[in-house]
Amino acid sequence: MKYAIVVGDGMADYPVPDLHGKTPLEAAHTPHLDALAHRGTLGLVQTIPHGLPPGSDVGNMSILGYDPRRYYTGRAPLEAASIGVRLGPDDIALRCNLVTLAREGDHWVMEDYSAGHIPTDEAKALIELLRRELQDDTFQFYAGVSYRHLLIWRGGKSDLTLTPPHEIPDQPIEPYLPQGNGCEILLDLMERARQLLRGKRANAIWLWGAGRKPQMPTLQERYGVRGSVISAVDLVRGLGIYAGLRVIHVPGATGYLDTNYGGKVEAALEALERDDVVYLHVEAPDEVSHEGDLHKKIRAIEDFDSKIVGPLVEGLERWGEFALLVLPDHYTSVQLRVHTSEPVPFVIYRRANRPQTKKGFSEPSARASGLSLDNGHELFEMLLRL
Repeated sequence: MKYAIVVGDGMADYPVPDLHGKTPLEAAHTPHLDALAHRGTLGLVQTIPHGLPPGSDVGNMSILGYDPRRYYTGRAPLEAASIGVRLGPDDIALRCNLVTLAREGDHWVMEDYSAGHIPTDEAKALIELLRRELQDDTFQFYAGVSYRHLLIWRGGKSDLTLTPPHEIPDQPIEPYLPQGNGCEILLDLMERARQLLRGKRANAIWLWGAGRKPQMPTLQERYGVRGSVISAVDLVRGLGIYAGLRVIHVPGATGYLDTNYGGKVEAALEALERDDVVYLHVEAPDEVSHEGDLHKKIRAIEDFDSKIVGPLVEGLERWGEFALLVLPDHYTSVQLRVHTSEPVPFVIYRRANRPQTKKGFSEPSARASGLSLDNGHELFEMLLRL
């Protein structure tokens, strides 16, 4: 039996006035997703447990079958695993965004959490500058992809209050700066970095997602399955590593609208030649939602449907027995430009399924199905049972 899990990051959304009260999923042309909904098991799932932040770290951890209330320690430790950084028991990993701040009166404002989706080569040069000038025995900088980078705080503090930069678009940053035990050390580092980056497109760093190394059993230990993960995002790759999945790097995978969709599908199908399960993650819908661009979000959803879902279903037909799970990891509101915690639609499709409904894949259709899972981590076991 072959299993494929496909995540359209941040696809779920609210009704939009400009779409006459439809959600972007309802308005987008998605014949392949709709075909899965017609024949598959359609429902809602709560991927974000109550009280936890509505991020891709928590959402994807749930989808992979891990209860975040038990295993979640923070976002950055997952990204550290992806880039090969080993954490000691007293180390804290932090996400280090390259951001663009704008001065408005007496305040600094979060103008762009991604510094205009800064190209990776340009970003690596800036991280190298920070490494040369600021790195010491306490702090080490590690370059990632585009605006997404990593800071390791040796012997750091974990009881901090930190805010993701994409949650405060166009807002003054002062209320959201690091707070808690040890915050003065981080604030000093951020200010020194800002002085070094003055005049550049990415003129500051933003620290968030702090945590220590999690302790997670692998999927093979838990369920006896082995698999692979395909994503342009360090967070998802790192989560896959902790789950015991093989990381597949696809050339041209960017985490944006220009990603190599065809290469991801080809890699997923090749992976299933040897593996039981493949986890394919697409970041673009989330990124354009944070930009607040409705037209780009619809395009991202339609690209997801036509360039990922359609070709993948066709390729899966080579196996007589397979199951496909498709869903977002969380809501990302294109109007608010932030993540929220509502339950998301999902569909599980098997080749033998008979038509169940004429409704398409959307938030209202999933709500009307009557099937709802309160614990997102139970969905993985449901996929295996079906």
